[in-house]
Amino acid sequence: MNPSVTAWSRQLTSISGGEQTFKTEFPILQLLIVIVDLVGLAGNAMVIWLLGFRMRRNAFSVYILNLAGADFLLLCCYIVDALERLIRDFSLINISIPKFFITVSIFAYISGLSFLSAISTERCMSVLWPIWYRCHRHRHWSAGICALLWTLSLLLSILEGYYCGFLVGTRHYFWCPVLDFITMAWLILLFVLLSGSSLALMTRLLCGSHRVLPTRLYVTILLTVLFFLLCGLPFGIYWFLVIWFQYFVALVPHVLVAVLLSCVNSCANPIIYFFVGSFGQRWWKQRHALRLVLQRALQDTPEMDEHGENLPGETMAISESLVP
Repeated sequence: MNPSVTAWSRQLTSISGGEQTFKTEFPILQLLIVIVDLVGLAGNAMVIWLLGFRMRRNAFSVYILNLAGADFLLLCCYIVDALERLIRDFSLINISIPKFFITVSIFAYISGLSFLSAISTERCMSVLWPIWYRCHRHRHWSAGICALLWTLSLLLSILEGYYCGFLVGTRHYFWCPVLDFITMAWLILLFVLLSGSSLALMTRLLCGSHRVLPTRLYVTILLTVLFFLLCGLPFGIYWFLVIWFQYFVALVPHVLVAVLLSCVNSCANPIIYFFVGSFGQRWWKQRHALRLVLQRALQDTPEMDEHGENLPGETMAISESLVP
């Protein structure tokens, strides 16, 4: 009959119900992460195989190849973490993954955002200043930029892992916040470049008197950027909240949602390539269908320039001739 006792019992009931709901949703989210990871690993492995060994690479396919490598590495880290949590939740085996997987996932996420920003920025430059771009761009520019971005991302992730305790187990209370600030500043710069160049590219395509004709490459880049903003960015926002506000415990359910969305982003990139490349084409009736579809996704000539059923190799040769 005591109202305070009744209110206290209701509060305990609500807390226990919330914990039970969390325990039920946690394995479901982990299983979804594993399923999406397996699909993404297969798709990115196919892209790496085709671009790395079966196709002649051009300026932008080099970026796509490195982006697929970063996505593949990130999905490997996610699936290892998800399997470890599932095994631990079902009390099958008491295992724990090394903390350096956190550093590897940070490295893969920074690399993926770096490559995507480089793709969008370079494409924007080629549209806004085409003459300057063709005259000043070096032949091995894409490979050099990718090597530089891999190195910078690796350096940031190693320093972050070393001074923040992911590699050696001890946290440096001075250098860890400094490196957190540098890493977040770099990510914000990449996001600004990605958003600004994509907006300028879309404006040039849709507005103004000097509009350029859209190609499959434009559609591929814009869809990839859109999926990153919708699915890949929430994980970066969560990372920002953890670093600057140390608000981790209450965000655990949201962490799994952010990781799942990041997995969807990495899984969606190969699907985008094959969807754009196969749209309007009967690719299943051709030999080496997947290779031809991926070539069409990177096609840099307008559709109206194609007469009849031109081979994808011919259009790729035309687009490669535009790059000095």
